Amino acid sequence: MKKIPVIASDRRERSNLMRLLRRSAPRNDKIGIVVSEFNRHITQRLLNQCRLELNRRGLPEKNIRVVWVPGAYELPFMAQRLAKTKRFQVIICLGCVIKGQTDHNTHIARWVSVGIGQASLHSNVPIFFGVLTPKNEAQALARSKPGPLNRGREMAEAALKMIQTLKKERV
Repeated sequence: MKKIPVIASDRRERSNLMRLLRRSAPRNDKIGIVVSEFNRHITQRLLNQCRLELNRRGLPEKNIRVVWVPGAYELPFMAQRLAKTKRFQVIICLGCVIKGQTDHNTHIARWVSVGIGQASLHSNVPIFFGVLTPKNEAQALARSKPGPLNRGREMAEAALKMIQTLKKERV
């Protein structure tokens, strides 16, 4: 795969965006994170990178609440419970549903996706879907390792952007 060179203006724009996000970090905002215990060796890595990114962007650890649930199926329920408290500006759900020998993973992933979407709409709180649905454990490990493609890190970034958007648009 050929690497596309980054143009200087792209670097400047990204740098300016990062500076703006750090300056306007939601130090007083609170973020809830719901994490599945099932496949914990994967979800723990997602959580670690999510927290690191939130801290890197200026959100204090005391403003992050982590709740563990037994499996991915329970993510929407707990996310909705946290959202209804109105203590959190956003909720992040982290999980991993790996394909097995049956279609069980398809049903779980579908429910989690729909349930998180419904919980977000019903509670009027953005709830982010940070659930991996890989075909095997090797893919899950690759997508949860530290780095730019880590889904936990991506969810942290998206959550902070959403908080800024809500503040900016005053909605």
